[in-house]
Amino acid sequence: MTAADYVRLVLLAAIWGASFIFMRVAAPALGPVLTADARLAIGGLALLAWSRVAGFDARFADFRKQYLVIGIVNCAIPFSLYAFASMHAPASLLSIINATAPMFGLVFGALLAAERVTARKLAGLALGMAGVGLIAQPGEFHTGPLFPWAVAAALGACCAYGLTGVIIKRWASGAPPRGVAIGSQLGAALVLVPLLPAFPPPGALTPLIAASVLALGLLASGVALPLYFRLIADVGATRALTVTYLIPLFGILFGSLLLGEALPASALAGGVLILAGTILVTRG
Repeated sequence: MTAADYVRLVLLAAIWGASFIFMRVAAPALGPVLTADARLAIGGLALLAWSRVAGFDARFADFRKQYLVIGIVNCAIPFSLYAFASMHAPASLLSIINATAPMFGLVFGALLAAERVTARKLAGLALGMAGVGLIAQPGEFHTGPLFPWAVAAALGACCAYGLTGVIIKRWASGAPPRGVAIGSQLGAALVLVPLLPAFPPPGALTPLIAASVLALGLLASGVALPLYFRLIADVGATRALTVTYLIPLFGILFGSLLLGEALPASALAGGVLILAGTILVTRG
């Protein structure tokens, strides 16, 4: 990896770590569906505009079904679940739980894609489960009754992320990565539109909330996804996946500085176990 690759990796981790802060600000006012849908629409349209200027062909006619399925699994479901979780759990905690995504990838890979499961990977799964158990201890965060559901929603989002890799590998390997980034977001945004009347915004739109949604769409989706695909092209998927290790560091830092969040020792210990398990799973 070159110096530029490391800069891209750290920048990507910082953007995705900050995305949990943006969701924590926006979701309580806009609700889970509108937060996710606005993020997807802004990010997808921004990338579409960029593709037209750059002369890039996303090949919508060839891969529209794949883009739609990937959009539902990788965008509509996890973004909505994370937005719900952000209404009831600290942003820094959710950034830690996000590190379990590769573990779900291992499970789905073993079940659906004949991925080899080793003792080291199984040990990683066990460590990750223990870490989640520490994080989800009742009473640690002095939160409301929906906190356990927030943890479950975040894990559900990571489960969807883990399934996405198998879907792309088995069904959309020929699709251009930048086309996947554009088509999946636009498709997911359209899928969520019929759900908007059932989940009206519980609060009012303020300049801070509007700025957070714009940051989610333009930075966390519009900038971060092309950055990620550039990393995969330059250094390979395995090295690019190390961004998973760095996101919690930025999530905890931004949560402390910007939202005044303070995680108990049990949550930090759980985060260490999850990261250790992720390393074993991705390098086992």
